[in-house]
Amino acid sequence: MSNESDRGGSMVTDRRRLLMGLAGGAAAAAALAPAAAAQRPQGQVAEAPHSDKASERQPFHGSTQSGVVTPRPAAGMVVAFDTLAESPAEVERLLRTLTERFRFLMAGGPVPDLDPKLPPADSGILGPVISPDNLTITLSLGDSFFEGRPWLRALKPRCLQRMARFPNDALDPSLCHGDLSIQICANTPDTTIHALRDIIKVLPDLLVIRWKQEGTVPILPPSRDGQQESARNFLGFRDGSANPDSRDARLMDTVVWVGADGEEPAWARAGTYQAVRVIRNFVERWDRTPLAEQEVIVGRQKPSGAPLGHAGTEADVPDYGRDPQGAVTPLDAHIRLANPRRPGTQSNLILRRPFNYSNGVTRNGQLDQGLLFIAYQADLDQGFIAVQRRLDGEPLEEYIKPVGGGYFFTLPGVRDEEDFLGRSLLQAASDLKA
Repeated sequence: MSNESDRGGSMVTDRRRLLMGLAGGAAAAAALAPAAAAQRPQGQVAEAPHSDKASERQPFHGSTQSGVVTPRPAAGMVVAFDTLAESPAEVERLLRTLTERFRFLMAGGPVPDLDPKLPPADSGILGPVISPDNLTITLSLGDSFFEGRPWLRALKPRCLQRMARFPNDALDPSLCHGDLSIQICANTPDTTIHALRDIIKVLPDLLVIRWKQEGTVPILPPSRDGQQESARNFLGFRDGSANPDSRDARLMDTVVWVGADGEEPAWARAGTYQAVRVIRNFVERWDRTPLAEQEVIVGRQKPSGAPLGHAGTEADVPDYGRDPQGAVTPLDAHIRLANPRRPGTQSNLILRRPFNYSNGVTRNGQLDQGLLFIAYQADLDQGFIAVQRRLDGEPLEEYIKPVGGGYFFTLPGVRDEEDFLGRSLLQAASDLKA
């Protein structure tokens, strides 16, 4: 009896333990369920990313072109072309067609359906309905566009010239110059590539790509204190800290846009000069350079972007008058040479709109990375060229090497549906002929 009773009690105890264990396991599983659900993928691996920015749209019509003072998005490229358009009629067809495509691509919309026996109307990489995706496309003409067409030579903008070599340059001829440049910027690289392929497709008999450089800008989360921050370049420093305020229309009329009171031909009003430089960074060498030396070379603190000797932000303005011997900011620091902040250098201001680029690996196993430098100014001689001459011989040259680029003149804008890019130029050429 006692043995049976003991066995029965043991069975009851074991059953209780089993039930309690099951209940505890169920409770633990219930507690872990939200965490497991949070870790579970919410979609299929090949689903397209989604963004509420794809519907952003920049205006196409206006007295000036978009893509100059327009806020810079995350992706950009500059493509230089040579053109086979020689006669006034061919040049007009080129400019009208580009205007038509720019207008459509920046607005977005459904792609036309064509007979399947014909090539499709679109590459299809953005789907049957094109999102504007904050796209801007900006057209500029090079020195050779005017010099290669005698009927346009007298109308060439006053400062437009073929880009000359500076002492630190190692220019690759295949990456320089061009009859025209097209700057394409958008929220995503796919949108810029789509626009380029569209342009190439519609003008195969008139346009030939000379060189192309793509770039990106790092996307930053909103700062906790609401401060606006410049993006960093591949040297790790903020690029654009002392840029003129592109939101100040009066300032832009002085720094960027060609006005009616200068020596430029009348057709060029509301245009601007574009300087493009493809500047390779020797990042391996730079990353092995002490931080203090990097900051002295640039003239700014790397973490905050504040000028040397300042405890604030990148927006602080250095006072070189209190540092005449360069004890705080060396006289050959990049920011001091680029903008000495003397009364006579106000006319040298430029509006920078750069992108970082990464082109893979060189033959000697180094990273091919750098800066797609783009600057706009109303006077090329007083703007980029004057600034670059001051920078010749700076210590930063040990870490950078310009390899390509060119100078171009950005055409005035398209005012309405009846207008087209370059209309004022062609009208001036017609008036000269008459």
